[in-house]
Amino acid sequence: MAKAPPSISLLLLLSAAVFLALPAVISAIGVNYGTLGNLPPPTEVANFLKTQTSIDSVKIFNVDPNILRAFAGTGISVVVTVPNGDIPALANGRRARRWVSANILPFHPQTKIKYISVGNEILLTGDNNMISNLLPAMRNLNKALVRAGVRDVKVTTAHALNIIAYDLNGAPSTGRFRPGWDKGVLAPILAYHRRTRSPFMINPYPYFGFDPKNINFAIFRSPYKAVRDPFTHKIYTNMYDALLDSTYSAMKALGYGDVNIVVGETGWPSACDAPWCSLENAAWFNRNIIKRSQRQGTPLMPNRRFETYLFGLFNEEGKPGPTAERNWGLFHSDFSPVYDVGLLRNGQGGGGRPAPALPAPSTGGGKWCVAKLGASDAQLQGNIDWVCSQGGVDCRPIQAGGSCFNPNSMRTHASFVMNAYFQKNGRTDGACNFSGTGVVVGNNPSNGACRY
Repeated sequence: MAKAPPSISLLLLLSAAVFLALPAVISAIGVNYGTLGNLPPPTEVANFLKTQTSIDSVKIFNVDPNILRAFAGTGISVVVTVPNGDIPALANGRRARRWVSANILPFHPQTKIKYISVGNEILLTGDNNMISNLLPAMRNLNKALVRAGVRDVKVTTAHALNIIAYDLNGAPSTGRFRPGWDKGVLAPILAYHRRTRSPFMINPYPYFGFDPKNINFAIFRSPYKAVRDPFTHKIYTNMYDALLDSTYSAMKALGYGDVNIVVGETGWPSACDAPWCSLENAAWFNRNIIKRSQRQGTPLMPNRRFETYLFGLFNEEGKPGPTAERNWGLFHSDFSPVYDVGLLRNGQGGGGRPAPALPAPSTGGGKWCVAKLGASDAQLQGNIDWVCSQGGVDCRPIQAGGSCFNPNSMRTHASFVMNAYFQKNGRTDGACNFSGTGVVVGNNPSNGACRY
């Protein structure tokens, strides 16, 4: 998954898109299948996807033979990934042929391997050795496939959108690749894609760069204020379209606007250490991504449909880092849905647990109190101590085993008790002051069984 790129200032001027309802079960969509955690074996995953969902393709972050064998005969396409550290070696043609012989030929075509992604977000790493060897590795792997008679597997690489240098005037039509990467790195890669008819793969995450004061723009929620690109006069109502069109503009500026774009990763976490992560927001975002991938282009690419891989299949409890890292999944490890986006054929997951009902989106009127981002842990602990001892609030939900214990963080525990006090005391601004550490928000921060 992408790391947070630099702030995207042009997008903070835009607003949100209205949500259009999806049918109960949607048609095909791809998903990223990560494996960090106590997850079911690949054979069970493959069977679940084939028999109970409309997911028709998966993207994995390695070339795990157990996963490749499990998807044999399912009809589900698989994108495999060359580990970043293997890239320099694959700049050698002989080693690239050995790699294909070991990792592709034993499984394909029984397993429908569709793409080989050479590394993941290599330019974001800043590793000049990997960056300089990226295109040679891609070329050598493609030559090795052709030499082996495999012509239906395409070679690409996934890019984080830090490759774009956005113009401060806020116009997606002025998106350009960063100087130094544009003609020296990305133009030759795009020329390779045109020659081999392989896609340019990007990971557009509105989550990494949105304005917290304008979350509706990032997750396609109304009400929204449409904004006009002053150069093309196109109307933008959401951040995702602006990201795609900025990428397209950068490609077109180098003369490669005809190269196909594939969305390798995008998504929204259902929980994090901030109020904008919720089941409701994650479902809202992903439903709209699914709709757009199948029915709708962008203002600059109205007739294109984008092959898309949602991030991710499971909540990966074994991932390190902030709470969000473990909460990008569509499903729990027992195959029950974290929330419903219309992917299940029968409305139930393998675990028999239905998706939790989502509250109606808040479009105004709802008020909640949460901890400010700048508040220290010591301040938040003081708030918890005071509310739970003198504020007349039942704090059992944030204790171990309580409905709001997870995610187990100072910020989420403090936000819960501060909001309980706020609601109990008339939802006045003063009831959310907490010596300047509280802030009133209009988006419900409830998460799963934890209801604010």
